[in-house]
Amino acid sequence: MVSKNTICLWYDGTALEAATFYAATFPDSSVDAVHRAPGDYPSGKEGDVLTVEFTVMGIPCLGLNGGPMFRHSEAFSFQVATDDQAETDRLWNAIVGNGGEESACGWCKDKWGLSWQITPRALTAAITDPDRAAAKRAFEAMMQMGKIDIAAIEAARRG
Repeated sequence: MVSKNTICLWYDGTALEAATFYAATFPDSSVDAVHRAPGDYPSGKEGDVLTVEFTVMGIPCLGLNGGPMFRHSEAFSFQVATDDQAETDRLWNAIVGNGGEESACGWCKDKWGLSWQITPRALTAAITDPDRAAAKRAFEAMMQMGKIDIAAIEAARRG
């Protein structure tokens, strides 16, 4: 790996499947290398996929097939800034439609349990509006949403 700092994500034998999905779903993403175990290990056998080097939106990652001991949690998530509703819908629907699950305020989980925040730039602008009343209206609208509806956020911001 070229990067000095890489995000390592733990999977239960599905690192290659996850990396392949991310590479197909997100721009500037790829599966870069697959490394097989040189010997048996607690959750696999010699020759099994042990690690997968991949890139998600320019961020270097390593998928480790470490077994069932550890699960992803909402304490870690990828936040994806989207430019419009079409991009928001495409990414949200790809994650949720591939065995994932919806959550609140633009959050969802993929089928491997990894959390994603699909966050339109319009939402960020609205909730950081210098007009604190407008920001509050947008924030309160967001708090009622799963997938973010940009038109509803902008309407709330306007009052």
